[in-house]
Amino acid sequence: MRNTNRANEPASFWTQANALLRKNLTFQKRNVKTNIRLILFPFVLCILLVLIQTILNNQFDKAKYKCGCVENECGVQYSDFDQVGTCPITNPMEWPPLLQTPDPRYRAVRTDFLPFSDFPNPLCRNNGSCPLTMLFTGTNQSFGEVLSRNMIPSTIDIDNSNVMDSFATNVLGSSTETEYTNFLEPAFFSELPIYYLQSQCGKNSTLSVPVQISTSSIQQELRCAQALRLWRNSSSEVNNAIYKGYRKGNTERQINEITAGYDFLNSNEDTFNVSIWYNSTYKNDTGFDKIALARIPRSVNLVSNSYLQFLLGSGTKMLFEFVKEMPKPETPLKFDVASLLGGLFFTWVILQLFPVVLTSLVYEKQQNLRIMMKMHGLGDGPYWIISYSYFLAISIIYMLCFVIFGTVIGLKFFTMNDYSIQFVFYFIYINLQISLAFLLASLFSNVKTATVIAYIGVFGTGLLAGFLFQFFIQDTSFPKGWIIVMELYPGFALYRGLYEFSQSSFTGDTMGTHGMRWGDLNDSTNGMKEVLIIMFVEWLLVLFFAYYIDQVLSTRSWKSPLLFLKGFQKKHSSSFRKPSLQRQGSKVFVMTEKADIHQEREKVEQLLLEPTTNHAIVCDKLSKVYPGRDGNPKKFAVRELSLALPEGECFGMLGPNGAGKTSFINMMIGLTKPTSGTAYVQGLDIRTDMNGIYTSMGVCPQHDLLWEILTGREHLLFYGRLKNLKGSALTQAVEESLKSVNLFHGGVADKKAGKYSGGMKRRLSVAISLIGDPTVVYMDEPSTGLDPASRKNLWSVVNRAKQDRAIILTTHSMEEAEVLCDRLGIFVDGSFQCIGNPKELKGRYGGTYVFSMATSIDHESNVEKLVQQLSPNAKKIYHISGTQKFELPKDEVKISNVFQAVETAKRNFPVSAWGLADTTLEDVFIKVAREAQPFHTLS
Repeated sequence: MRNTNRANEPASFWTQANALLRKNLTFQKRNVKTNIRLILFPFVLCILLVLIQTILNNQFDKAKYKCGCVENECGVQYSDFDQVGTCPITNPMEWPPLLQTPDPRYRAVRTDFLPFSDFPNPLCRNNGSCPLTMLFTGTNQSFGEVLSRNMIPSTIDIDNSNVMDSFATNVLGSSTETEYTNFLEPAFFSELPIYYLQSQCGKNSTLSVPVQISTSSIQQELRCAQALRLWRNSSSEVNNAIYKGYRKGNTERQINEITAGYDFLNSNEDTFNVSIWYNSTYKNDTGFDKIALARIPRSVNLVSNSYLQFLLGSGTKMLFEFVKEMPKPETPLKFDVASLLGGLFFTWVILQLFPVVLTSLVYEKQQNLRIMMKMHGLGDGPYWIISYSYFLAISIIYMLCFVIFGTVIGLKFFTMNDYSIQFVFYFIYINLQISLAFLLASLFSNVKTATVIAYIGVFGTGLLAGFLFQFFIQDTSFPKGWIIVMELYPGFALYRGLYEFSQSSFTGDTMGTHGMRWGDLNDSTNGMKEVLIIMFVEWLLVLFFAYYIDQVLSTRSWKSPLLFLKGFQKKHSSSFRKPSLQRQGSKVFVMTEKADIHQEREKVEQLLLEPTTNHAIVCDKLSKVYPGRDGNPKKFAVRELSLALPEGECFGMLGPNGAGKTSFINMMIGLTKPTSGTAYVQGLDIRTDMNGIYTSMGVCPQHDLLWEILTGREHLLFYGRLKNLKGSALTQAVEESLKSVNLFHGGVADKKAGKYSGGMKRRLSVAISLIGDPTVVYMDEPSTGLDPASRKNLWSVVNRAKQDRAIILTTHSMEEAEVLCDRLGIFVDGSFQCIGNPKELKGRYGGTYVFSMATSIDHESNVEKLVQQLSPNAKKIYHISGTQKFELPKDEVKISNVFQAVETAKRNFPVSAWGLADTTLEDVFIKVAREAQPFHTLS
């Protein structure tokens, strides 16, 4: 039955986009189980984090960590420090003011880096007797010397009945590390001594005094430390000494070897103007300098008291009694696991989308489905827009589920950070991830390889980021520029953004504040702003290069980077053009061209000069040469092939394996570029106008290119839409196509193609090539694998379909060629050896009968004599064990004479079997192939 539903014009951009979108949605519907498993992965991880959080909360809910009563003592007990973090402290304890002093191991001494002659000898570090160096400068040295002497007392006065008040009247210092809060002064809870500063230490320089802390009393060791006062001529000299004395200690923490520095500037009896350098050893990692609040005021108080004593006498003091922390409410102990582990876990969750997109793209490439869609009219624009939008929609849904899951179950990582920042971050990254998948898909041709490498990248990125990159982020001394360089790798950029979300939510939850807000992006310690910029720029660049490389690979030639301007370029004419007859520098020795081949070539040249509209395909000296590799010579697959094919004709190409038939088909359908020459399909040049040719072309490839989870009906609906069929015309065309190839009844049409037999797949491929009634169809061995009944049915379909379209068919079946083809071309070693209809070829190359006779070996000579009597020019073509075959020229033999001679021979010697047959197309094929083979050699 003839399919009359031909599209009047090529499908528009949006028609193609609609076809691909519908196919993708159907494909997605078939993968519901896979999608559920994909979404369950982040859900399971979120649940796991909740379970871990619940276990920790149960531990922190114990009395040991809660504000309450422990062993009949209620409220904060400084002897039980576990409760300090949770109980309200309405009246924090008063602590004596201290100076931050360097440890004896790191006090300034004379070294190659500090080559100052007034610095102590390095040997003092051996017994821990190095003094605390304090630098002074100013415009009036004598005035400055007086003030510096007044700052450091010469004796220590301790009242054992009121030790804490006594500490305030002396100058004390500590080398302990400060805490984030000062409810507990670490100097009194450390094994390190507290130092009291004096101008000179005596023999008994160590004291042990009782210190009352809440309800407990401890013995505190006080050790004398000499304050070495050194004058410098300018503030730049002080800066130089302090800079050189700033280094890393054994604990990899920053150490300041100078205790303090003072610049009295223009101070005098009437003016008090001082700049102070303070020791910032153990500055808090959060960037919040607790030393400035807890231990710097003592430096200010010392110089202030010294100036007062200069003005009013040594008995005048401005007493600095204590420092104390601000009161705090009850704060339950919190430990947000999601914020701490979210960086690593959620990196894996988001990166999991990458293998999904990559393998989907590589699958289409491996199965040649992309080129199959293109050959049936799908343009690059609709493919990119729909494919990209399709993966973007899936990624957005995935990320929404991820965020909603985390929010519903109460993960602080999601609830505390501004959702708009999260949306922008996730949106930019998934776009970058999709673009990267499109780019990397060009490097893979095997789905399994792509899958393995993609998942190695996923888990490797998470581990490297969590256990290497994070340490670089946290190390404030690590150059920020190198951090940005590492963030150029998208996986590290993702981790950095998630790390910032984690830190913001963790800090906000601990401190009772909010998480990340847009204003926080201006914070120099927050890397989110740089990450967003890097990912956005990379998204645009990667997308551009992915599209460019896709165009390069699809055309096998380099293109201008300004691909987006190609729409403004002047389009080529679609009419025939006489190409320049250039040669590629190789020589081919070909035997004298036969009359039918020469006639076809002249016909092509005439059509190029005076084109007519009834010739759908015109090939002009089309050649394909594959370069030699590994020392092998060049391979001439197609040699200056000329062919003119009008509409309504089915042209069959016969040839042995390796003759070049598939290479010819591949050039015609755009899979490969011709080495020289060209061909015109409906007036369009295959070298430059394949996109236009695809809109009116149908292809049945040698191997079935099908989506295994789509049904036969869905395949035809998709390709029918690409051919601009719509509505009832589309439905009718699909049903007629299914019926014509016997796939309509018994539910076969709605069965997944992956469950089809080989013959059913072949029939579906033929139906796809004819859907939409294309004007040019290429069929590469269409009946391969079909049973006899299906083959006969398929031949009927092709015979009906060829009425007003041009069909090029390759086959190894001589019977199929005789039934379907109006003309045949026997193709050997890259070129035609003969062209004509089956009867002409058999008449031209088959002017003989084949006579066969089987006798005993003893009577073989009798058979030869019989044949010589029938035809003196007979030729033996077969001989084995008494069975012989001969070619008898038709003009020398009458069939009646043959029968009469055989009957006579039977009376003279025994004959087992005999036969007389006319020449078949198969005989013609074998004869032409044998004759042609020796004449094609490379020079």
